[in-house]
Amino acid sequence: MTTTRRDVMAGAIAATGLGIAGEPLFARGPGRDRLIAGTYTNKGGKGLYPIVDGHVGTPVTGIVNASYGVGGGPNGAFYLLREQAEGRVTGYGPGWTARGGASTGGADPCHVAIDRASACLAVANYSSGSVAFHRLDRRTGTPGEPELFQHHGTGPNTGRQAGPHAHWVGFSPDRRWLHSVDLGADAIFAYRFDPVARTLSDQRIAWQAPAGVGPRHMVRHPTLPRAYVVCELETRLFVLDVLPDGSFRTADERALVPEGGPASYGAHIAIDRAGRTLYVSNRGANSITSFSVDAGGGVRGLEISPSGGDWPRFFLLREDRGEMLVANERSGRVNVFRIGRYGLLTDTGRSLAIPGVVFLAEA
Repeated sequence: MTTTRRDVMAGAIAATGLGIAGEPLFARGPGRDRLIAGTYTNKGGKGLYPIVDGHVGTPVTGIVNASYGVGGGPNGAFYLLREQAEGRVTGYGPGWTARGGASTGGADPCHVAIDRASACLAVANYSSGSVAFHRLDRRTGTPGEPELFQHHGTGPNTGRQAGPHAHWVGFSPDRRWLHSVDLGADAIFAYRFDPVARTLSDQRIAWQAPAGVGPRHMVRHPTLPRAYVVCELETRLFVLDVLPDGSFRTADERALVPEGGPASYGAHIAIDRAGRTLYVSNRGANSITSFSVDAGGGVRGLEISPSGGDWPRFFLLREDRGEMLVANERSGRVNVFRIGRYGLLTDTGRSLAIPGVVFLAEA
């Protein structure tokens, strides 16, 4: 293959952290801009990549297949999942020094949530369809051995729903509930959470999705009793009423992509801090669908924007910098979008090459 001047210039741009015409790769903000990118080894990733001021650094040794993470643990601990047959969660301090870890008690953990005030952590084990509940050491942040909660249920898609597949976990804002979205069981499970005793109990189904839609991730409205669920097996968004007993009721549903296009699978979902714009990524259609959110929490389709690459598994909203970073897993690029008026997205044409990128976080 012949290397052109354009290829050389593109490589130089990526290495310097500059975009088109020498513009900064990411929007400027106060202080140093520090990010991390988790990658899959089977897609070419070499581990956890630090990104400082738009420059991709050398992968951190020993942190591979970090599919998701969350910060804010005791003494500043940051937690990363290792997505493998024997799942593991590890807490890290400055310089990505391991403070200690624990088994998640299941296979292929893919999502983690923290209740910071009680120092409790919950993990969704995808392949084994279970939730691991960890109490954190209040001094070091080290996760203790898990208490396991097994999901049950199946769906009509025999290839993907032969058993439960927990895909998302989250503590409710009132700290009374932990919820887990399960793709295999077409359901959201609820657990009663006691932040004083640091316990989970009373597993039950909080919402039963239509058969075969494969719910994947959920996000809550920042101020209203509304939640939004993106589905993977059918490209649909569900708007849910949040009920006082920890359950949900379907209020509305919307398509994510037009009919007749390529096979597509919903992935990530996020809402801005004002609760005015909701975003969902679509793998296959390779796009970001934006919805405007009204005063009552209802949604209306706003636009569908190409993701700038192949297989947008994750995106990171950075409202203080007015941008969205989209992690396109299969093309191995993080593409930069400007967030404009009404939440509309504009592709800046700037990107970073990170093979197998599946997760981004400020750290």
